[in-house]
Amino acid sequence: MRHLILLLFLFSAQVAKAQELYVFTEPASNMSAKSIGIRANNYLMFNNSTKKVNYHLVPEIMWGLSKKIMLHAESFLSNRNNRFVAEGAGVYIKYRFYSEDEVHSHFRMALYGRYSFNSSDIHQQAIDLNGHNSGYETGLITTKLVNKMALSATASFMHATDNGKEKFVFANPNRNALGYTASVGKLMLPKEYKGYKQTNLNLMLEILGQVNLASGKVFLDMAPSVQLIFLSRMRFDAGYRIPLVKDLGRTTPGGFLVRLEYNIFNAY
Repeated sequence: MRHLILLLFLFSAQVAKAQELYVFTEPASNMSAKSIGIRANNYLMFNNSTKKVNYHLVPEIMWGLSKKIMLHAESFLSNRNNRFVAEGAGVYIKYRFYSEDEVHSHFRMALYGRYSFNSSDIHQQAIDLNGHNSGYETGLITTKLVNKMALSATASFMHATDNGKEKFVFANPNRNALGYTASVGKLMLPKEYKGYKQTNLNLMLEILGQVNLASGKVFLDMAPSVQLIFLSRMRFDAGYRIPLVKDLGRTTPGGFLVRLEYNIFNAY
């Protein structure tokens, strides 16, 4: 199965022609300086133990502080415990420290950090700082754009803390994990760019994984998605996360992500 996934990704990389925007991950590039983005992230995840669909809403605000620095702030709400409640919040900052720009290509690298606080019960060994665990993450992103082909990869270290009064129920060494992703996309429409009013259609394929540094257990997901961009400022994403390797336990390993986003340029 792992060899099949690798071949699938490498094949996609050869044919992809995409904008440098992804659905489940962030590229090394930043949003425009002095811009503000508003997102509504909607997750519909299938719970293995209850056989129910958990709904997680993650509203998010993004700021382009400069051409090298951007900041995200988000809050976490869900109905996982049979009532829809706010469970926490998080901040994400990205610093693009390297850029090699040419006429039809560029290569960029960025460092990022995330801190999240969550008050929900800790129910799985896999660490998820985007709505499940309190803790921090730091990582490196590399992105290569050639003509309209974009490839991106990340590697990160994450550490889970207690969720307030909710204690981390696994052994302390299991608080640490390594995350890794690889992303590729293909621009389907328009075939020829004529102006910003044209709607862009992108197809994405992303590989998302994590290994617990104590147990060595791993999960690996494949996430195909579709993306529409309207008037160069409004965005609609829809993706489905498919679990492929499930050694590292999760209560909701697969499900949908639907995102709405609106960007305001030169906002301040």
